[in-house]
Amino acid sequence: MDDGRGLETYQKGGSSTAGAMEAFTPRKIVQELDKFVIGQDNAKRMVAIALRNRWRRRQVPEELRDEIAPKNIIMIGPTGVGKTEIARRLAKLAQSPFLKVEASKFTEVGYVGRDVESMIRDLMEIGISMVRAEEHETLRAKAEEHAEEHLLDILLPMRSPRKPRNAQPRQTQELTDEMDVAQRTREKFRKMLRNGKLNDREVEIETQVSPIPVVEVFSPAGMEEMDINLKDMFSGLFPTKTKRRRVKVPEAMQMLVQEELSRLVDPDKVNKMARDRVEQMGIIFVDELDKIASAGASHLGPDVSREGVQRDLLPIIEGSTVNTKHGVVRTDHILFVAAGAFHVTKPSDLIPELQGRFPLRAELSALTREDFVRILTEPKNALVKQYEELLKTEGVTLEFAVEAVAEIAALAEEVNEKAENIGARRLHTIMEKLLEEISFQAPDMNGVTVKVTAQMVRERLQDIVASQDLSRYIL
Repeated sequence: MDDGRGLETYQKGGSSTAGAMEAFTPRKIVQELDKFVIGQDNAKRMVAIALRNRWRRRQVPEELRDEIAPKNIIMIGPTGVGKTEIARRLAKLAQSPFLKVEASKFTEVGYVGRDVESMIRDLMEIGISMVRAEEHETLRAKAEEHAEEHLLDILLPMRSPRKPRNAQPRQTQELTDEMDVAQRTREKFRKMLRNGKLNDREVEIETQVSPIPVVEVFSPAGMEEMDINLKDMFSGLFPTKTKRRRVKVPEAMQMLVQEELSRLVDPDKVNKMARDRVEQMGIIFVDELDKIASAGASHLGPDVSREGVQRDLLPIIEGSTVNTKHGVVRTDHILFVAAGAFHVTKPSDLIPELQGRFPLRAELSALTREDFVRILTEPKNALVKQYEELLKTEGVTLEFAVEAVAEIAALAEEVNEKAENIGARRLHTIMEKLLEEISFQAPDMNGVTVKVTAQMVRERLQDIVASQDLSRYIL
């Protein structure tokens, strides 16, 4: 996480995040990805090298640093084999601003819809949220201290006793004693507040109310940024209003902490740190790139703006500047990872200039039965573990036999061959169908242990798998 040094550390060629990345060699990055994604070693190695190169770039002399451009990657493979998961886990590992977009959602300039520059604006918003959350974490202790004092002021509305003119020693002593009593009372209340003994008490606090009237504006697709900018513009025209509310002490404490955090966090510092992090470490995952590739020479119907979107993507990926409400963002060093099934089109159907912006290509293979077995059991977020923990909340113990897991994997492979091959996503539908009855009755099964056997899997799913028509709609 960022330690608050911000821009200065980047200018020196490093940051706390970069320092953390120093320990992540390509081999360790692949090991971390192996915890969540099964197989696809070639793609993992490629993205691990790309991530390590970002750290290496910040270590080279400054005059060469800006000349080293990121090597963008295209992942080619069928759906459900781990393309998105690899990119998402990579960004989480690097603590980088990460955005996933679908290329098919964009239109070229001149058509109604979202333009490609909106992805940079969205990434900037994500960067702002990340840095603000880190600043909140850093300043939370100080904010809680201020909020506690404010809440004690509300609970004990004291007036400072005035010392009368020409006060006698006796009067001065009485005032001192009165102040000591008030201080002891305040400390007593502080202790009760921290121990939760005042949680049922209600207090009246002032909260800020948005000065802008709430008016829903139904704007065309792609005009969301204009709505946000209008709200920001009008927010400065109306005076801030406050409203008195009666709430219980825990809620009041939470509201006061948020109010203190908003005062303590410097928005200019957050903007600078976020913009720098987006420019130096941002990752954009462009999914469905094959949907904007035009097969053949036909450009009729929905193909009309596909090449236009590709042309609009060129300057963003190569490096340009994009205006956002938080300032100008350079895209020169943002890493773009694109993905697509390319079962109807192929990468060579993209315009040559765009192909050149993605020099690295990783082919992901279709998943086998053995891969499905590993996906069900090995990753940290394995499906079997998820369902075991979900049903444990109801007091139901779920136990999967090894043979049952193998049978589920075999059925997933069989259905993928008969119907559309949707990769590992098929396991979600099969598991949900398999455990539907148990999930429904779980609240009434407290203390029961359910053993999932291969026979149980076959009994519940074999008829559906055997019927090709049913499996198309159910599995």
